[in-house]
Amino acid sequence: MWADANRADPPGVAGERETLTAFLDWHRETLAVKCADLTAEQLNERAVPPSGLSLHGLVRHLAGVERWWLRIQFAGEQLPLLHYSDDDPEQDFERLDGDFAEALDTWRRECDRSREIVAGAASLDETGIRRSTGEPVTLRWVLLHLLAEYARHNGHVDLLRERLDGGVGR
Repeated sequence: MWADANRADPPGVAGERETLTAFLDWHRETLAVKCADLTAEQLNERAVPPSGLSLHGLVRHLAGVERWWLRIQFAGEQLPLLHYSDDDPEQDFERLDGDFAEALDTWRRECDRSREIVAGAASLDETGIRRSTGEPVTLRWVLLHLLAEYARHNGHVDLLRERLDGGVGR
């Protein structure tokens, strides 16, 4: 049922950067695989009440996560936040206007830019600045944080997909 064509297993033996980025890419592609072959209605459905999570909302959220942690916090790019404002902090999950294909495309572009930033860093010890505290944060920490974020949300994705069409898989 699952099309794993673009999802390679992370290497069993590799350096730290390669291992971290391979696991992150595996989790990124897991999200895409689990969203494949569903209707727009299914992608927007909040299938696990009382949670307001949907696959569409999770893709929007993770696009914002990529932008926030790697582009804004680590690389220091001056960009607007995606699907967030102080007046409407949950819009990534609650406002599912727009086409899912556009949301997926935005997410993929954010992932591509994140990969460029990571590839351009001299080491995992390179730092950005956490906007909430003004303290430095290493690329290693950011990558581990992203791995935790994707792993947690891919668990949500598993539950949503199973409720939507019974699909289970790796």
